Amino acid sequence: MVSQFIIYFNQQWVGEHSDEWFASRGPLANAVVNEMRDAGVLVFAAGVEEDVDAALTADATSGATVVTSGLYAPTEQYLGGFTVIDVANDADAEMWGGKLAVACGWPQQIRRVY
Repeated sequence: MVSQFIIYFNQQWVGEHSDEWFASRGPLANAVVNEMRDAGVLVFAAGVEEDVDAALTADATSGATVVTSGLYAPTEQYLGGFTVIDVANDADAEMWGGKLAVACGWPQQIRRVY
């Protein structure tokens, strides 16, 4: 049985690093994503805009849809990037999440998608 998982990180988990350090991580992360693609498990991968003020919120709880700039509610942590994979089991998801954690140099959360 194939299951989808999301592997993601919050921007705050990245930490402070030099521009050179970040430049060195990009090719490593891209190599893991390419490896996922070649293995046929990649569904989608992307980084997320870091400027939370550029986010939009769509709220229909009042009965009418209102779209506003910024986050829905203030938060200390926010999504930095994510990858969705289609794999046979939890162990495969853990393996890919571990590879991304090593390549990026910061923690990754791995969660099943239903």
